[in-house]
Amino acid sequence: MDILLVASAFNSLTQRLYAELSDHGHRVDAVLASHGPGPVRAAVRELRPDLVVAPMLKTALPEDVWREHTCLIVHPGPPGDRGPSSLDWAIAEEAPRWGVTVLQAEAAMDAGAIWASEPFPVPLVGKSDLYRNEASDAAVTAVLTAVRRYAGGSYKPLPQTDESIDVVWRDAFRQERRRIDWERDDTATVLRKLRGADSQPGVLDELLGREVFLHGGHPEDLLRGRAGELLAHRAGAVCRATRDGAVWIPELRPRKNSGDPAPFRRPATSVLAGFTRPAVPTGRTGPAGLPGESAPALPEAPVPFELPPDRRTWSDVRYRQRGDTGFLSFSFPGGAMSTDQCRRLLAAYEFALTRPTRVLVLGGARDFFSNGIHLNVIEAAPDPAAESWTNLNAMDDLVEAVLRTTDRLVVAALAGNAAAGGAMLALAADQVWCRAGTVLNPHYRRMGLYGSEFWTYTLPRRVGPEQARRLTTEALPVSAATAERLGLVDRLLPAAPQDFAAETERLAAALAAGPGLDRRIAAKAAARASDELQRPLAEYRRAELARMRAVFFDAGAPYHALRSAFVRKTPSGSPRPLAAPDGDLR
Repeated sequence: MDILLVASAFNSLTQRLYAELSDHGHRVDAVLASHGPGPVRAAVRELRPDLVVAPMLKTALPEDVWREHTCLIVHPGPPGDRGPSSLDWAIAEEAPRWGVTVLQAEAAMDAGAIWASEPFPVPLVGKSDLYRNEASDAAVTAVLTAVRRYAGGSYKPLPQTDESIDVVWRDAFRQERRRIDWERDDTATVLRKLRGADSQPGVLDELLGREVFLHGGHPEDLLRGRAGELLAHRAGAVCRATRDGAVWIPELRPRKNSGDPAPFRRPATSVLAGFTRPAVPTGRTGPAGLPGESAPALPEAPVPFELPPDRRTWSDVRYRQRGDTGFLSFSFPGGAMSTDQCRRLLAAYEFALTRPTRVLVLGGARDFFSNGIHLNVIEAAPDPAAESWTNLNAMDDLVEAVLRTTDRLVVAALAGNAAAGGAMLALAADQVWCRAGTVLNPHYRRMGLYGSEFWTYTLPRRVGPEQARRLTTEALPVSAATAERLGLVDRLLPAAPQDFAAETERLAAALAAGPGLDRRIAAKAAARASDELQRPLAEYRRAELARMRAVFFDAGAPYHALRSAFVRKTPSGSPRPLAAPDGDLR
């Protein structure tokens, strides 16, 4: 069928549905409702789709569209659930299971007849992680079921007036419900509130007399202090005391009306560093438990890469070893990797290489693998061009270290999505293992960039020069199944999000114990030496960086406007996100 996706943003679920519906033989296009109803109406008139699917909408579909065409809305709640904050309520009420419902658009919000629904478990993870994983898996299953039923022509959707449907309206989950009472809320309550708003909208609070949104939360087992007090920092995050413990908060976001020129998420310490003059009156103690006149520097609380198994603290980079297999895990908010994060991950990688292992596995237990350089940190930098250059070189250093590893087999284990330089980091490994629900974006063009991270070496090596050209110029999302078919991925793991880490560990142990591993490592070293003679890695890097430097330091290059619009979440470019990007960056 011809299917039109209508979404407020070309987000992870919209990309995944585009890729998976395409894999099923449908002709799929997309239009962004964030550009207003006009482009939606125009796309419907032009394409005359058999079916409209709305994976993620913040505004209602135009009435003339849903009256004249069958429009299916993907609602992240079980049958009968209504309201704009479904996942927020699931986390706040500690629901053990939740669901996704595909219903037909009509005038009343979420009240249409049900075409399909799919339940999913609710683990103790952040809302954005839950959305990209368990909820996304359920949404894809439900949408494919609904599309199949619609195509069959005989299925009658279930009206919500049916006695089997328990209709529950849940109001918007506003900041008043999210607010943390640091004197009264225990650690479990604080973490639940933080998990429910980790990506959007954050939890509004005060630090050093300034209003900020808190993003993300993780428990701390040793540090203690007065409730609300800032205790320490680590890897860009800050630790804050609760009444019975402490939590780590990785990111902060200043309010838009705060006067901060960078009112978007970034590492907590970088936001606090901009608070040169606390805004509370002299002598007053702010909610963070720190004096309003001046804020003492926070002590650093470093931890080793290899933590004792009984520690319950936050670290975004960790190493552990099981027999002949090493596991270097990393988890960065949004998958973005700043200069500091790249350098710390490289240091951890170099540490891992000192350990006696035959197989080294890279990747976190769940959610994003990597999305490449950190556009938010770059946008907030005094000189974004210089920071872009520094960040990219740090990313290149990491990828080059992986490519030059010849004494063991390196596996990139993708529990979640990877894009741009993050996808190329995965391709630097000897094998790429991918959870079946993962989406890859192995290109840079939609950010106005040529690309680096040795993609001109690794991508053609895997898929051939013509396929590499198509992937980087068409710049479309690729499903895990298609990635395996193309050769981007070596092994597909049809595991649930919570089972991926254990399945990866089992497969890695079998690989390390395999009888042919020594021959594979020797062959890998010989191939790397042969490739180096034909064209050194340094030459690939030099050529790629020359193209990237020309863009970074050109104030008129589209990259700067595209980056700013992406970070600040303002509409830019075409409302048709699948259209071929402008400009020849080949």
